Amino acid sequence: MSTATLTPSPTRAATIGGWPLAFLRGVLATWRRLPLKAKIGITILVLFILVAIFGPALAPYNPNTTTTQSVPEAPNIHHLFGTDSSGGDILSQMLTGTRSTVIVGLVTGVVATILSVLVGIAAGYLGGYADEGLSLFSNIVLVLPVLPLLIVILAYEPHSGSTVTIALLSALGWPWGARVIRAQTMSLRNRDFVLAAREVGEPAWRIIVFELMPNQIGLIAASFVGTVLYAILTSVALAFLGLTNLSVWSLGVILYWAQSGSAVELGAWWWYVFPGMAVAFLGMSLVLINFGLDELSNPRLRASRSMRKLGRRNWRPADPTPVILDYAELNR
Repeated sequence: MSTATLTPSPTRAATIGGWPLAFLRGVLATWRRLPLKAKIGITILVLFILVAIFGPALAPYNPNTTTTQSVPEAPNIHHLFGTDSSGGDILSQMLTGTRSTVIVGLVTGVVATILSVLVGIAAGYLGGYADEGLSLFSNIVLVLPVLPLLIVILAYEPHSGSTVTIALLSALGWPWGARVIRAQTMSLRNRDFVLAAREVGEPAWRIIVFELMPNQIGLIAASFVGTVLYAILTSVALAFLGLTNLSVWSLGVILYWAQSGSAVELGAWWWYVFPGMAVAFLGMSLVLINFGLDELSNPRLRASRSMRKLGRRNWRPADPTPVILDYAELNR
């Protein structure tokens, strides 16, 4: 009696073993559809994230090391970005401080975006008194002067860590996204697919999670990117004013010590130019990503992009139809 050997189906084997390849293909296909602005922005942001992860281990010197010198040293072969007035290596300080700046931005973006989605979708979908109450609360938080309020609160905790800064930025940074998401939810809640889900008895949470949220992914992503940009620039401004823990390195703390050490008066341009450029490039990457997401989700911008592609392929409109004039008829 012969025994049959059980072998997995080729289709099943390909499904089980080939999901990483399918995922990679999906990522590459999404990458190809992205506008050039978004590709450049994502590339720069990924570089900053890699620096935030591996930067402290790659720092050539201890950023807290000081020497007896009292004059900043210009960039040279030993200190590529120069030193501060205490002999600290600026490159090591930036490699170490990028992590704190990126963490504040990303964590604040995640927390504030979650709050925006919860408040915006709940207000837009429920309507009635819930909408009025949540909208009123959003408007109250929206009109608060963020930077003066942060200065007053952090003045009582001058040596607070990043946790307090993240909590305050998250608590004050969600209303912008909530208002936009609410407006989009109100336009979607009466669409046919939402009404059909209600008719078949789908619960509200399932309609929100599986019907409304997937249709707002681009809007939520743009809100997240904008919140991260707001958090990074605000945290740098607060550190520059000396309202955070100055013993923990960040890009804003480097700028604070440059201002306190009279870098402009001493002509030590490297002390503030390099960290300032890092903040500028980090902000530029987020702005480019936001512009790219807007172009990807806006039908009018997509149409304009398609026309530009056709123009690069030597497309030109058809010649105008000639009009033959009858001068005898015109003279009558």
